Amino acid sequence: MSVTRQKLAGSAVAAVAALMMLTGCGSDDSAEKKLPETATGSLEHIASEVGCKPDMQTDADTIRQAICKNADGEVNGKFVLATFATDRGQREWLNGAKDYGGYYLVGRKWVAVGEQKTVTALRGRLGGTMEEGSDHMNGGH
Repeated sequence: MSVTRQKLAGSAVAAVAALMMLTGCGSDDSAEKKLPETATGSLEHIASEVGCKPDMQTDADTIRQAICKNADGEVNGKFVLATFATDRGQREWLNGAKDYGGYYLVGRKWVAVGEQKTVTALRGRLGGTMEEGSDHMNGGH
């Protein structure tokens, strides 16, 4: 390849990269910018952020866990909401739970678990990061 062709190819790559940055493609994901700051607080507070009255299942010193049902437009479905006393307790619970598949929205000392569409909608209200359980339990999706 001649020097001129190398310069043209380099310029084309730079132009595509610049275009991707301007249009929100690539590593600067515009969808990420629209996410709210990750929610914090008690189980009841986080549930109220998505219009859920939690049905408590576990209320212990280390973990509080409830079932939430929503039919609220964007967040439509049933999910489990859990809060933890420590970051380590949360990570240990999450590592064990992910063996069973599922979709997880993870915040600081809280986790929401449900179907992918429900957890994705929750993320639009609660922020957080998405994690996925074992593929063999999620049907390979």
